[in-house]
Amino acid sequence: MLKKTYLNALKKSLHTYSEKRRDVIKISGDALHLSKRAIFSMHRGDMKEAEKKLAEAKSLLQSIAIKFKKVPELLTEGSYHAGMEEYVEAALFHQFLKSGTLGEELKGLDIPRDVFLAGLCDVPGELYRFAIKAATEHKLDVVDACNTMAQDIVESLTEFEFTKYLRTKFDQAKQAANKLEYVVYEVSLRLK
Repeated sequence: MLKKTYLNALKKSLHTYSEKRRDVIKISGDALHLSKRAIFSMHRGDMKEAEKKLAEAKSLLQSIAIKFKKVPELLTEGSYHAGMEEYVEAALFHQFLKSGTLGEELKGLDIPRDVFLAGLCDVPGELYRFAIKAATEHKLDVVDACNTMAQDIVESLTEFEFTKYLRTKFDQAKQAANKLEYVVYEVSLRLK
């Protein structure tokens, strides 16, 4: 005869974990969506809306860290890291648009190293899109600033020995930086 007491305890534990995991996935998805909307707002020039969305996303991510700190496995969930990665990208892009610099530590969140680096690798793509818009508006100083920042990011990241996912992200950053160089080249030809 199979004694089910221990199996029942395991089943209950697994069920509880699954419920919490679904909660993490939902909240992380909301934070990711808010971060994307913040980026879109920045591209439209609506910094007030972007800052509001960034604050909401940060708050959601903080709530996960607080609510599930006693279940550390949940803080390694892919959805949680994806939400943080998108937030990092949006927050760094915001830093650039506000101050012309980026790379400061994002306070208030315990962001794993790989998640921060993956978010940083996404910034050149946003700089490329922002530079295209600036080029159509003949804002050449903005195009140059975006190019300089993208090149700085890629140059700094070449010092790392990325593998797997981060290598793919780094390759995407290099591609965006190369496209941005081409935009600068095209703009310089049209001004002659």
